[in-house]
Amino acid sequence: MKVFPECIPCLTSRVLYEAKLSTNDVKTQLKAEEAAAKAMCSKGFDGPIALLSTDVHRAVYRVLGNDDPYREVKRLANETAVKLLPTVRSNIQMSRDPFRSAVIAAIIGNTFDFGVLGFEVATDNFEKEVATIYQHGLDIDDTDAIKALIKDVVYVADNVGEIVYDGLLIEQLRKLGGRVTLVVRGGYILTDATIEDVWEFGLDKVADRVLTTGSNAIGIKLDEISTELSEILPRASLIIAKGMANYEMLSEYPFKPVAYLMRVKCAPVAESVGAHVGDFIAKLVR
Repeated sequence: MKVFPECIPCLTSRVLYEAKLSTNDVKTQLKAEEAAAKAMCSKGFDGPIALLSTDVHRAVYRVLGNDDPYREVKRLANETAVKLLPTVRSNIQMSRDPFRSAVIAAIIGNTFDFGVLGFEVATDNFEKEVATIYQHGLDIDDTDAIKALIKDVVYVADNVGEIVYDGLLIEQLRKLGGRVTLVVRGGYILTDATIEDVWEFGLDKVADRVLTTGSNAIGIKLDEISTELSEILPRASLIIAKGMANYEMLSEYPFKPVAYLMRVKCAPVAESVGAHVGDFIAKLVR
């Protein structure tokens, strides 16, 4: 996905958000914003938004001297998700269509996205949020078509918190005969899940294997991934991409089929994917 005009104020808003998470020093916050502005001017607005965002956040982290400013926010997201894990698992087990229910659970987890301009994470009343989303269902529902492609699945995770529920979907994928490679970020960026989250929640025992993206780039940056990941992406029977950042990057590549599972949180992504802001989507692109 290319840069939309709305992406720039959203990106700068997120820079300020993470700067405030990292320090109360106004001068340092301003230096972080200055670094972001310089990175944007240097990169330009012609390419994919995920590449621009990667350069910006890397520059900001260097100024802040903090490789993980979202550390406490991520802890809160994981704690909130774990509290409702038994309820979400029970919903899947009692469902007439456990696979679709697990897809919805994984997308519910995608609401743990802190710092997006105009989007609030409902950590204070997440139980009500879960019930409301299950009642609402999916606005784009390609789950039957997705199910038919389950064989060699590459599952590209997004945020912490939601990775707890990704495990429930991976369980369903394997029950349906799929072999699942779980892919997480290779370093800290925003609230994205890393290998530490995989170990914390035992997902290395749920998936058939676990790889990283090779770096802290937002999404998958092809010139920074491992040889192993570069080999399996084009051979996958299905790539499952969680969240907007993975959509923003993978939509620029020729890999198909890709199932995009996410809550649409901003107008540019909504326009690009053919949905509305707030929609819950499981969209298959062949």
